[in-house]
Amino acid sequence: MKQKINILVTGAGSQLGKSLQNLPSGDFIFDFQNKDTLDIRDENQLNQIFEKKNFDYCLNFAAYTDVNLAEQEPDKCFEINAKAVENLAKICKKYQCTLIHISTDYVFDGKKNKAYIEKDLARPLNIYGKSKYQGEELIRKYLDKYLIIRTSWLYSPYNRNFVKTIIDLSAQKNELQLVNDQTGTPTFALDLVKFILFVIRKIENDPENDYSGIYHFSNEGKTTWFDFGKQIIKLAGRKTYLQPVASGQFPSPAKRPAYSVLSKKKIKKVFGYKVRHWKTALKEYFETQKTI
Repeated sequence: MKQKINILVTGAGSQLGKSLQNLPSGDFIFDFQNKDTLDIRDENQLNQIFEKKNFDYCLNFAAYTDVNLAEQEPDKCFEINAKAVENLAKICKKYQCTLIHISTDYVFDGKKNKAYIEKDLARPLNIYGKSKYQGEELIRKYLDKYLIIRTSWLYSPYNRNFVKTIIDLSAQKNELQLVNDQTGTPTFALDLVKFILFVIRKIENDPENDYSGIYHFSNEGKTTWFDFGKQIIKLAGRKTYLQPVASGQFPSPAKRPAYSVLSKKKIKKVFGYKVRHWKTALKEYFETQKTI
């Protein structure tokens, strides 16, 4: 492995970006760029930063992630999740930089009812999912050296996410209604960024093998939003009563897959990577949050 690995991180203000910034940098040199310092929609800005620095990897954490609002802003959603990703793919090809891109379980329609593998056919139900899938396709069109990592139900101590929302609401209300007919797996952002760094080291230490492709990463196990909420309430020490309801009781602009559990068999086989259960990860989240 090289002495120092140069890595561009887009979307530094995201959950993943902030989680990565709180890890020791070790043998990596990170260049963290947020939407105010680098607009990945701007090809000139990308050219300028890649010309200045010899990046070995680009971690693309930048994304349009508001699933419901995307239905009203499809052009903006596709501009960030597809067109800007195309820009990154082109610039990474030009400078021989490996692109590691984050995608989503929402590329699937949720009708399989068992864990999705990487080769399963993508059939996104909403604008967000369609934009993310188009981003995947554009990466595959332009690049040979890339990793697309699909994840699900991401949470962290940062920004807006389900865990923080439930904690906040449970402090204000005695009763909450949560959807109990959508099944997936929570992902602690810290676990995902640790996996990404593991993968980069694996690639660097084993240059003869080609690890390019699509991978699935979430924590182990599966749950519903209702049961996920119950676990959050329990660990937060709150007394809020949770009522399970059907998603039909909460009309939403965006359709969501009823079942979007991601299989981790590939990352276990290819990288020999052990993934911890979502309940274990959630417990650590609470143990490290002194403000809760």
